[in-house]
Amino acid sequence: MSVESADTAAETLPDDVDGVHPDSSGAEGGGGASNGGGGAAGGHGPGARGPGKRGGELAPALGFVGLLRWLWTQLTSMRTALVLLFALAVAAVPGSLIPQRNVSPIRVSDFIEQHPTLGPIYDQLGLFAVFSSAWFSAIYLLLFVSLVGCIVPRVAVYARALRTPPPRTPRNLARLPAYATASLIDDETADEVLDRAAEALQGRRYRVLRQEGSVAAERGYLREAGNLVFHLSLLSLLVGVAIGGLYGFRGTSVVIVGQGFANNITQYDDLSAGGWFAEDRLQPFTIGVKQFRVAFETGPVQTGAARLFELDTEVTERPGATPYEETIEVNHPLRVDGTTVHLIGHGYAPVVKVTDGDGNVAFSGPVVFLPQDGNFSSAGVIKVPDGRPERLAFEGIFAPTAKVDKQGPRSLFPDLVDPALYINAWYGAPKTETGQPENVYSLDSTGLTQLKDPKGEPLRILLRPGTSYQLPDGKGTIEMVGVTRWVKLQMSSTPGIAVVLGSIGAAVLGLCLSLFVRPRRVWVRVREGGVGESGGGSRLIEVGGLDRADARAGLSEDVAELADELGVSENPGVSDEPGASPGSAVPKVSGVSEMSGVSEQSGDETEEKQ
Repeated sequence: MSVESADTAAETLPDDVDGVHPDSSGAEGGGGASNGGGGAAGGHGPGARGPGKRGGELAPALGFVGLLRWLWTQLTSMRTALVLLFALAVAAVPGSLIPQRNVSPIRVSDFIEQHPTLGPIYDQLGLFAVFSSAWFSAIYLLLFVSLVGCIVPRVAVYARALRTPPPRTPRNLARLPAYATASLIDDETADEVLDRAAEALQGRRYRVLRQEGSVAAERGYLREAGNLVFHLSLLSLLVGVAIGGLYGFRGTSVVIVGQGFANNITQYDDLSAGGWFAEDRLQPFTIGVKQFRVAFETGPVQTGAARLFELDTEVTERPGATPYEETIEVNHPLRVDGTTVHLIGHGYAPVVKVTDGDGNVAFSGPVVFLPQDGNFSSAGVIKVPDGRPERLAFEGIFAPTAKVDKQGPRSLFPDLVDPALYINAWYGAPKTETGQPENVYSLDSTGLTQLKDPKGEPLRILLRPGTSYQLPDGKGTIEMVGVTRWVKLQMSSTPGIAVVLGSIGAAVLGLCLSLFVRPRRVWVRVREGGVGESGGGSRLIEVGGLDRADARAGLSEDVAELADELGVSENPGVSDEPGASPGSAVPKVSGVSEMSGVSEQSGDETEEKQ
């Protein structure tokens, strides 16, 4: 039964029938709308076109509009939303396990090369770009639509529930799960007791309705509000993630210590951005890399482990602005005008000077070598395309603490203790520049010839800071001037991060409200005579309570406490069993009771008739 049909049923209860209907929690889980959609489908499924029998009568054809209505009902059910949420989580797994093209295109190329059969299949399925694939976007959008369809009707139902006063007092309070009585204090009228009851319930944060001869009170409206807040926070979380994915960017740049970085697209080594990202969104700041302090463990325990990484920078937020100094550490990034700058890597850059065969300085400066192990044995390439009469190139290994053994040249410690540069040399005819980019960390030997020693073996050159080597056949010289360091900076911007964090906080708050708020109803009545045939002519205060969620401890205690507060207690004990009153045996309620209508409706909406 849907929420609306439940309301209608509650309104048509006759006055002489008392109905006790436990809360179906349809509003909590959206079951009312789902059940209504299932009923519309009959038993023949969504594709039924011909008439079918239902209850001995012919059911009409579903039709195109009916099919669309059925599909919308299924899509907006809470069950579908949970399935889509689970599917979204499962769909994100390949994005964590398989290299992604926008993060590491080199690893994607290596994967395809290493797996010639599986790689192209993954590529066709979009597994190298999971979060921008069509199937992931479809799940994302369907979940968004499903949540909107779930939330909007529930907001309307909740708004009506807020305007609905507490239900009228049932005729037989003794049938409620919690029931207590007390005698009136001498010389106190019934109206005075009910006034005190209303005041006491208001102090307990109940919404109170004063009726003729009784008081009705209800609380716990924040429970459904918590449910709505939780689902709205999921919706805003999706919006925040979408904003970050569409407008955000992330890029890296290797910067030599002593040089700087300008936040321009040409300064990035790699840059991945959302579909709606525009280059003019890059803030025009500059970062001067002044000094990089690093320290490693030299003791016998964890030798070589990193102990200090600090990068001193000079930041200028915009042209003409006053620069200021900031220190970047591994877990303490720099934030500049909405852009976050992280320190994510570092290494060594030997400073070399190359003189060509004509005696001219063809290259001079630091060259980035990439670390290959924890001791910073680093590989790199020195390219001299402007050498004349022939261009030169060098390929080799830099070791901050050098050693040569059976494993070849390598480093024994990550810090600069005994630096050395081991290289091979290549030469070839000058190459016409085409403007096409090439990898600065690898050497394409096409058109190059490797230099040999007198024995015909590849020429092996060892350089230490301050030393040089004369190349054979007048090819030129190479000198190692010194060693400096480089750092790798990651610049990123996620515009929707505030929305995401706020949504997570709201989701936790809504979940707490839905778990810990107790929706409860309490009624107080003053009636002549006791309960049962032996009640006599005394005046009694009756207090009954009903929890609208799953049974929780404390209801009977609260009812008994309120009864004691209003009069002289007649409760020798308190029972949580439905239908059990103190000092008397009352049969349990089954089906329809003798109370006036107390009906629990899905959507937290109740209409009672006495």
